[in-house]
Amino acid sequence: MRHPIILSWSGGKDSAFALHTLRSSPDFEPVGLLTTITADFDRISIHGVRRELLEQQAAAIGLPLRQVLIPKDCTNEIYEDRLGAALREIQAEGIRHVAFGDLFLQDIRAYRERTMAALGLEPVFPVWGLDTAELAREMIRLGFKATLVCVDTEALDPAFAGRSFDADLLRDLPAGVDPCGENGEFHTFVHAGPIFREPVEIKVGRLEERGRFWFRDLEV
Repeated sequence: MRHPIILSWSGGKDSAFALHTLRSSPDFEPVGLLTTITADFDRISIHGVRRELLEQQAAAIGLPLRQVLIPKDCTNEIYEDRLGAALREIQAEGIRHVAFGDLFLQDIRAYRERTMAALGLEPVFPVWGLDTAELAREMIRLGFKATLVCVDTEALDPAFAGRSFDADLLRDLPAGVDPCGENGEFHTFVHAGPIFREPVEIKVGRLEERGRFWFRDLEV
């Protein structure tokens, strides 16, 4: 029997590959996506993607989307309170497992494990420990299509924002930048690939500066 599982969903490539992995798992059945939205901007927190595109993405994947609304400049206390409320609703539906697309940051994993344990939930890390260079190439080989929507300019030139996540990008990444951006060097929005019923149509919009982070707006 496969256990129902909710996936913490950023809209990016690591989440997408985690879902791809879970769908072929003998142990788990993905039943929904959980995303944090910054209400003031109506966008995915950190990634900065419009909520409308997120909803189109979830519809194209074919899974229900649960949204956790937080304010801008959100404190950790407010974040944990609102996330906890959403997770308790999930637990009340008989779901006991939550998946995350983390790859190797041990402190982040430990935080998630503590948070889930406090709620009586079990975290699952389907892509944990995979070699990120090999993983990046595998995503591309499988046909995942993603666009860089945010870059940390302390690691990458702003011009990388808006580029496709493809072999050319991997070749052009500076030495020391993780091929999957696991250290926060960049974030992506996935709009096509094996987890989708049909691609999500996007238009690459303007480049926006917000301190050290630069965002490429994706339009509907």
